[in-house]
Amino acid sequence: MSADAAAWEALRLSLWVACWATLLAVPFALAVAWVLARRDFWGKGLLSAVVHLPLVLPPVVTGYMLLIAFGRTAPLGRALESIGITLAFHWSGAVLAAIIMGFPLMVRAMRLAIEAVDPKLEEAAATLGASDLSIFGRVTLPLIAPGILAGAVMGFAKAMGEFGATITFVANIPGQTQTLPSAIWAALQIPGGESQALGMVVMASVAALGAVLISEALARRVAARIAGT
Repeated sequence: MSADAAAWEALRLSLWVACWATLLAVPFALAVAWVLARRDFWGKGLLSAVVHLPLVLPPVVTGYMLLIAFGRTAPLGRALESIGITLAFHWSGAVLAAIIMGFPLMVRAMRLAIEAVDPKLEEAAATLGASDLSIFGRVTLPLIAPGILAGAVMGFAKAMGEFGATITFVANIPGQTQTLPSAIWAALQIPGGESQALGMVVMASVAALGAVLISEALARRVAARIAGT
């Protein structure tokens, strides 16, 4: 595989991993954000600490913990492989690593959006006989949509740039687990590979800028719909 082909393949895999990580993480991040914002219970502080732990742990440590838990010699890893799910040294493992590393950012953005909603609006809907699910779907969800979108974009961006946990858990196999950050790192290990690395840096920058521009456009449309304009 040529250097250019390898770079494009790394970009394709990065986008694939980031999209899957974002789609899978958003519902869980929203549920956790809602629980942290709207419920008081014993262990709430512990749950918040666990959710935000990947932000303070070195990414390599997170990747190593994933390898211990889901490696092919680990009991859980063997159990998953027995039903056809392989994570270690597989692109699906890169998705898991991206989910874990981006999850705190997504929860934070969504939690702030939920906490910004006046509880009296939800209470008013409840007095009219609306169920909790109806209140969430018709009152809360439209108001926090920009926060959900912001969290999704932050999770996507983190997934696109994730390196330490990914390379530790799934290695750096060209065409299989080599994402764009891993490919840039690999190019910099080769004498004279700076020009190839620079090209991939440009690729990553364009992809990140495109994601931000799309999210800004979507956020404006959501805000306009909420305002009724």
